Amino acid sequence: MGVTAISFLCVLALFLIIGISSIRKKHEDVNDYLTAGYNTPAWIIGLSSVATNNSGYMFIGLVGYTWVAGVSAFWVALGWLVGDWFVWRGFHRRLREYSETHPVNTIPALTSQNPELASSPLRILSALLTLIFLSVYAAAQLKAGSKALHVMFDWPIWLGAVLGAVVVVLYSFAGGLRASIWTDVAQSFVMLFGMVLLCIVAMINVGFPWTLVDELRNINPALLDWTPDNLAFGTGAFVLGWVAAGIGAIGQPHILVRTIALRSPDDVPAARKVYFAWYLPFALLTVTISLYARVLLTGELSDPELTLPTMAQAYLPDVLAGMVLAAIFAATLSTADSMLLSCSAAISQDLIPRFGQSYVRTKIATLGITLVVLVVALAAPANVFTLVVFAWSSLGGTLGPVIVLRVMNARLTRTTALVMMLAGFTTLITWQALGYSESLYELLPALVVSFGVYAVMRPFYRKEE
Repeated sequence: MGVTAISFLCVLALFLIIGISSIRKKHEDVNDYLTAGYNTPAWIIGLSSVATNNSGYMFIGLVGYTWVAGVSAFWVALGWLVGDWFVWRGFHRRLREYSETHPVNTIPALTSQNPELASSPLRILSALLTLIFLSVYAAAQLKAGSKALHVMFDWPIWLGAVLGAVVVVLYSFAGGLRASIWTDVAQSFVMLFGMVLLCIVAMINVGFPWTLVDELRNINPALLDWTPDNLAFGTGAFVLGWVAAGIGAIGQPHILVRTIALRSPDDVPAARKVYFAWYLPFALLTVTISLYARVLLTGELSDPELTLPTMAQAYLPDVLAGMVLAAIFAATLSTADSMLLSCSAAISQDLIPRFGQSYVRTKIATLGITLVVLVVALAAPANVFTLVVFAWSSLGGTLGPVIVLRVMNARLTRTTALVMMLAGFTTLITWQALGYSESLYELLPALVVSFGVYAVMRPFYRKEE
């Protein structure tokens, strides 16, 4: 076994040990397994949330997108970040306050008028949507990790996906959400270290940014265009679409459950500061390194999504290359684990409520959904970027508006909520079918239509259902 593989496996073993060590703090009950006892410090939630959000999508998907799009990819990263900031400023604290008066351990429960009523049709529909789209999202993470291992070690694609699934199941079984959060914190440091290391190496080999600009111009002047070609609605709409992508966090169960796990609503501002202190440099580094890689690896890539592992292999000593690979793999695990836990919660708490307080059956649900996600990851033909943005927009456009209105204590009937979810999803599919998604991310029109449905139906309310 080579030095790179040993280095990678050592870091992976560290994550596994950290996750399993959470067993010392666990209580063998469902709420502790799914919400970490509602008692997690702010700085831990900040790092866990940002590691979970910045997944294989950043290391694999956004990097591949930047390789093709050039500097216009900064709009994707910064727009997403700005939208996410709005959500943290105006929504997360209200969510944590709502969870104080309406104790829940799943996000689909938030969509119901009565979170304690497990048989609510709205809650069941929300759970099905969570299960479907988070499964696709988690599959994208396993696929991203397997692609990285394939290019570094020439392992079969299936082997990386299986390895990721096994590691996630081992520590999730040990400590549930607490194990996921603890490993997220460790993974966040490794992820940022990997990006900083690659940026230093890139600048040593290419030069400062002004040199990079000259090199990109020599390769293809279009890489320096801040506006993508053939935008149907103009640059402003393109940027707003990616701001809406950040706002789509309102419908992501794997992120929202971390806010619910916070010790107190008063901890939200501190968690937000940690979150963005990590997120901003990481997002900028991701796009910047991808542009440097466009210069360093010209003509060497068959798949742009393999940019970072290829760059690490070509320009780093074996030990450091293994650590960068571990950073990429960590990004996929930090998202996949929390998604699998959210899916198992949807099964055991929302779809099959008789499992509700069964700790063992909830863990069995985790194992079952992991197997399903693994099959999807091995069968899915699409690239990671496509899988992630589709799943993200689907959750944000269907669950997000309903969750926001519930948390804001707005008057919302079951019928209106169902119509909002249907309208949001229909808009997403229609927008994609019309071919407009590259000009304006489909989540923005979906959010507008969904909230528009509420605005139209609200004046006709006579009484609460």
